[in-house]
Amino acid sequence: MMKVLSALLMISSITIPSALEAAAEINQPIPKEYFGLHIQNTGKAPYWNPSAAKTPWPSVKFGSWRLWDAYVGWPSLEPSKGKWDFELLDKYVALAENAGVELLLPLGLSPAWASARPTEPSNYRPGNAAEPSDLQDWRTYVHTVATRYKGRIKNYELWNEVNLPGFYSGSKDKLVELAREAYRTLKEVDPDIVFVSPSVTGGQPAYIWLDEYFAKGGASYLDVVGSHFYAPTHPPEAMLPLIKQAQAVMAKHGLDQKPLWNTEAGWQMESRQKKKVPLGLIEQKWKKLDDRGGAAYVARALVLNWVRGVSRFYWYSWDNVHMGLIELDTFKLKPAAAAYDRMARLLAGGILKDCSQSKSIWTCSITQADGKRLWMVWTEDDNAQDWQVPGEWNINRVEALDGGTLEIKNSFVRIGPDPIFLSIKK
Repeated sequence: MMKVLSALLMISSITIPSALEAAAEINQPIPKEYFGLHIQNTGKAPYWNPSAAKTPWPSVKFGSWRLWDAYVGWPSLEPSKGKWDFELLDKYVALAENAGVELLLPLGLSPAWASARPTEPSNYRPGNAAEPSDLQDWRTYVHTVATRYKGRIKNYELWNEVNLPGFYSGSKDKLVELAREAYRTLKEVDPDIVFVSPSVTGGQPAYIWLDEYFAKGGASYLDVVGSHFYAPTHPPEAMLPLIKQAQAVMAKHGLDQKPLWNTEAGWQMESRQKKKVPLGLIEQKWKKLDDRGGAAYVARALVLNWVRGVSRFYWYSWDNVHMGLIELDTFKLKPAAAAYDRMARLLAGGILKDCSQSKSIWTCSITQADGKRLWMVWTEDDNAQDWQVPGEWNINRVEALDGGTLEIKNSFVRIGPDPIFLSIKK
């Protein structure tokens, strides 16, 4: 994502299968780092309103932070050759350490002075999407940052959305070179650094791109595969075939034992802020979620990504003007933020034992960190219906996503696109 959304229109052509197979059983506890965020304006006012107040630190529970659109890419850190500005990144690192939050720093883009095509348009400034013209400049940059933050920034990502030319305009061969040099440099500084592959986004063309990149040697230089499972005109269940495509490419190249991270995804959220920012041409085609829909999509997306094998999910974003979880003029939490917080508190340390689909109805079995057991139930479509609770579940309480109590009548409960939670008697 970025300030002016780019050719993500390809995502809107996602095909949703008529039936999705039941998810495999997952038996490992969900780490707090699974719950990631993008925070853009906690250290600097937003680009569209430079006089605005900086965003307060998130009040929701989360465990990881991807530093994209946060003004700490290479063009910001080294605006001219050898002239470094670490003030903002130092602040971010201190904030993350104080909160016990793990950082992921994307290494691309290229500053104009280092760019192979310094006047070429990009989604940011001219030259940013091109590969650097001199690999030594790249090595110096990666080494300088990794050395400065050794033991403090654990995770680095090669580049953002490389299948979109507004973010990366070079060849796959050049990108493999950058991956090789970054991987070697990072591991020399600290062998424990985790290096994430360049991300792709979209439907099938994105995973053809990733397949070709891995075939050219990119599969040799990563610890984690990163992808952006956006489904901006569809519900969260549409992320599942995208995850499956990514996993198929990973398996083809012997990477099926590597972690898969959703390093960016989200939806447009309804906003009540007074200062309006026009939508880009692509954004105008995206679904905009109301308060209820935003909360439901957050909860469903977080559960479905984990149960399908995604081990980290960086939500975009906490404070984006169109996709944020808060109102940027009042910093009031939207219902989507409350849903994010509830899911993080409910799931962190717990186990999603199984998650399955029967027609439009999804049911997920959850064992919380304290041993409490419950079921999460929702419908994939927008149609509410009365649903009979299985007697063997032995339910004693039903709650709505917002925490309100719901009633069971003659073993039936009302379900819909908003997940409900059914607690099991001890």
